[in-house]
Amino acid sequence: MINDHPKDKPAGAARSAKFPLRLESMVRAPKKLVSSELTGRAPAAGLGLDSEDVRRRMVERLRAANPHHAGVLRALASVPRHRFVDAALVTQAYEDTSLPIGHGQTISKPSVVARMLDVLMEGANAQRTGQLGRVLEIGTGCGYQAAVLCCLGRQVVSIERIRGLYDKASANLAALGLQQLRLVYGDGMLGHPPNAPYDSIIAAACGAEVPECWLAQMAVGGRLISPVVGAGKRQMLVVVDRTEAGYQRTEHEAVQFVPLKSGSI
Repeated sequence: MINDHPKDKPAGAARSAKFPLRLESMVRAPKKLVSSELTGRAPAAGLGLDSEDVRRRMVERLRAANPHHAGVLRALASVPRHRFVDAALVTQAYEDTSLPIGHGQTISKPSVVARMLDVLMEGANAQRTGQLGRVLEIGTGCGYQAAVLCCLGRQVVSIERIRGLYDKASANLAALGLQQLRLVYGDGMLGHPPNAPYDSIIAAACGAEVPECWLAQMAVGGRLISPVVGAGKRQMLVVVDRTEAGYQRTEHEAVQFVPLKSGSI
């Protein structure tokens, strides 16, 4: 994992990507991110949350409620969600609910994560290669979705504007050995041009519209999914595909996300 924040470089310095050359996609054989040796945190004593059966039951509930991409379900079964939530809420980690992670933010429901990743896996480049390719995540939060994305993508850049959450995600993810992951502290509304173009872009916050710079950073054949404020101030999922001819936008179901904001704090 590579961390990228203002203390790493002088102001205005260019940031270059130095990702491993080997493909580390885990769509077919996801790495099991379950060991306390990997995470550096002790298991929740007596709760059995480090058991693969706990994650498998969560996945089976998701599968029973809606059909999902098999690779997405394998990724969700691979990542220990309880490692990314506060200790007081750890017993709710595998319920289909969003949970507070501090700073007015939340970790999304597993069903919402699954739905958005399902849609990304239907993008042209993802269908061609069987994985999400180079991914940009807007809003790292506690780092859970970034870990799931690493099971599905070749390279993942995740941006967080709130320093406290950036630090939390860095701590949560540091020992997982995710060499294809770059964490960036900065303004997600600007995207991250140094690693563009991206085959897949996913946002975890809702804005009035999809920022133009995100569209500019998409690869041809790439797909973007983001919550956007629609008619009647209701949030909905918006999908944008970039083709040789331009951009195609489709609107999907109603959702509820925290607001997308500019700047870093």
